[in-house]
Amino acid sequence: MDHMPENWGRPRSEIYGVYNSAIHNAGPATHTQQPSITGTSVIALKYNKGVMLAADNLASYGSLARFTDQERLIKVGKETVVGISGDVSDMQYIELLLERLIIEDNYEQDGHNLRAPHIYEYLSRVMYNRRSKVDPLWNAILVAGKKDDGSPFLAYVDLLGVTYSSPSIATGFGAYLAVPLLRKIASDDGDEKKITEEQARAAIDECMKVLFYRDARSLDKYSVATVTTDGEVTIEQNVRCKDMSWRFAEHIHGYGTQKM
Repeated sequence: MDHMPENWGRPRSEIYGVYNSAIHNAGPATHTQQPSITGTSVIALKYNKGVMLAADNLASYGSLARFTDQERLIKVGKETVVGISGDVSDMQYIELLLERLIIEDNYEQDGHNLRAPHIYEYLSRVMYNRRSKVDPLWNAILVAGKKDDGSPFLAYVDLLGVTYSSPSIATGFGAYLAVPLLRKIASDDGDEKKITEEQARAAIDECMKVLFYRDARSLDKYSVATVTTDGEVTIEQNVRCKDMSWRFAEHIHGYGTQKM
């Protein structure tokens, strides 16, 4: 028996040969170079009494529509909703961080709750910190809720730590396909004061339909979250696109019998 503690747990050299220490020098530590399972667009729009968000339920493994029940709208605390697109495993990590944040905040029991601007500042620091370590979280995040003065709050942060706020925001393909539609009714700060909840919902549903038409990594089943200035949060799940029609595809060159 070998009585030297530094050798405990290693195979005996006289029986198994000399221990090969080269296995510890395989190369430098590496980080995720690109996401594997991803969720696509999250869209959001302010209206006169709050903010409305939507995200479909698809998580794609490359080009494979692998999971069709992934919820990407997360309620944080009592009056905030966070919508996340990008890598699903990183999204789950962010969800864990937010859960811990809310638990720690509840320890105080001082009557104050973390609101959307506070959670947004926290996430912006997290994303920029991971970017600075050259190990980013491969996500784009929308944070919706209300400010301390009771007005609607909506802001964006991505894997580089880029942040901004706008009455209408979308991630992924939604930045190209949905934002132009949303900006028809809310292009500048203050326009949301003229938008009712019914108009906001109609615009959101129309954008989700367009994204299903045009984005190959999207699904016709989605969730819609509403955050009011009264602090009420509702998340409607398993919403389906309605009045779908693919007749326009007959006139697209390269589709079906159409020739280039």
